[in-house]
Amino acid sequence: MLSKWFRSFLLLVACAAGPALADEAQIWFNAGRPTAEARQAVDILLSAAHEGLSPGDYQAAMLDSQLSVAEQGAMRSDAEVGALDATLTSALQRYLTDLHNGRIDPRQIHADFDVPLHAPFDAKAFLLDAMAAGRLPEALREVAPRLPMYRELRQALARYRALVNHPAWQTPLPPLPRRKLEAGQTYAGLMLLAQRLEALGDLPVGTPLPERFDGMLVTGLRAFQERHGLVTDGVLGRATLQQLNVTPAERVRQIELSLERLRWTPLLNAPRMIVVNVPEFVLRAYEVQDEQVKVQLTMRVIVGKALDTHTPLFNADMRFIEFSPYWNVPPSIAREETVPKIRRDPAYFREQGFEFVTPSGQVVTTLAPAHLDAVLQGGWRIRQRPGPKNALGDIKFVFPNHDNIYLHHTPAPQLFERERRDYSHGCIRVQEPVGLARFVLQEQPDWTVERIQEAMEKGESRTLRLKQPLRVLIAYSTVVVKGGRVFFYPDLYGHDAMLEQALRERPTGLPPRDQPKMEAE
Repeated sequence: MLSKWFRSFLLLVACAAGPALADEAQIWFNAGRPTAEARQAVDILLSAAHEGLSPGDYQAAMLDSQLSVAEQGAMRSDAEVGALDATLTSALQRYLTDLHNGRIDPRQIHADFDVPLHAPFDAKAFLLDAMAAGRLPEALREVAPRLPMYRELRQALARYRALVNHPAWQTPLPPLPRRKLEAGQTYAGLMLLAQRLEALGDLPVGTPLPERFDGMLVTGLRAFQERHGLVTDGVLGRATLQQLNVTPAERVRQIELSLERLRWTPLLNAPRMIVVNVPEFVLRAYEVQDEQVKVQLTMRVIVGKALDTHTPLFNADMRFIEFSPYWNVPPSIAREETVPKIRRDPAYFREQGFEFVTPSGQVVTTLAPAHLDAVLQGGWRIRQRPGPKNALGDIKFVFPNHDNIYLHHTPAPQLFERERRDYSHGCIRVQEPVGLARFVLQEQPDWTVERIQEAMEKGESRTLRLKQPLRVLIAYSTVVVKGGRVFFYPDLYGHDAMLEQALRERPTGLPPRDQPKMEAE
């Protein structure tokens, strides 16, 4: 039988809807009994966690319980049937909208994507069309982002959710001997370490446990380190131990946040794209054909410092390449770094190839205190001439944006060898500029590798306009699946934490949270 609470709720919905509710065409009931599609719909809501969503947001358990009551013919009135039908429709509409558009506005977490947010999506019309075609479950699955990465993350979510109650995480790893564990040493936690690595897939199942930290156990730890953005030295130190102690439940939440981001990250809105994933420190250039992503180029990048100069998240069209570019020192950098360095060491001005530019465009190459004062007052600016010490290297990829962010080479390529690579003032340094230029100029075949290198090495600034703009996306995902392996990266800028907070503050459940309290049974 219906609970008093739910009977009161159904009557409240019926009264709010007015007398037309009982007469309105019902979607999920026929002659007062639920259809097979009603059970399919509730089952989909119950499995919302498979998509990284919360079944509670759609009152899945309550709808499951009351649908069971209705299946037994225990509903007393048409109003109750109509209200349950309307509630199930409302829940499905919210579920579909969340799955299609995401649950929050990405601008809440500093993502300025130049695409329509929450594009029009008529969830009810979609439901009716799917039911008319007799393919409700299949149609609902198609609402999710049609991206290989989304499918892979969804599979990773199931894999890590299956580990939530694994015994390997029921007790903590013992303290490390002498702050780190190196090959050949003994350790009281070898068995537990092996269990965790085996459960995570970094150690083959059934690997014999050595008496000391050695052999396959070291190899397994290196695999774990590689998947977590750590130095792959096979040494169990503080940073590696910290990642080993992250529970599967925490990884589940990290994957859920990454799935949420994919719902509103515009990864398929152009036939050719360059995507930088900030926490991974990686750039990928790819083509999209028939919704299939074909990666053409992958390289390391250096992004803005986590402490104070974050690289912003946005998308824009690349329109120019500058060979042997000038570097116009941003006023903030000139004020806080460049001018103080020159005052401490006047030779720095000449060694770095700096010059002044007046408001009229006149170039001044002599150094004087008054010139530095003019820079600090905002009238003059400092720029760096093309050359081996130029901060932009010998090529710059320009996609006009409000933050004046661009891709460029660097005179300090040794930084690409580090695992953590947040060293810039916000712009993005690329490891393989020639390969990137060739991808960008793919539709201009006269720009061969040799010609690109010649323009970069010439030392004379030249701007080349692209025949076709190329979309550049600066994105943020702390979980990536590569070759079937799940990689986790630190929340470099705290955006995952902000997303978590935004989701917690979002209203949940149906009906709205300010509904009147009902009498308990």
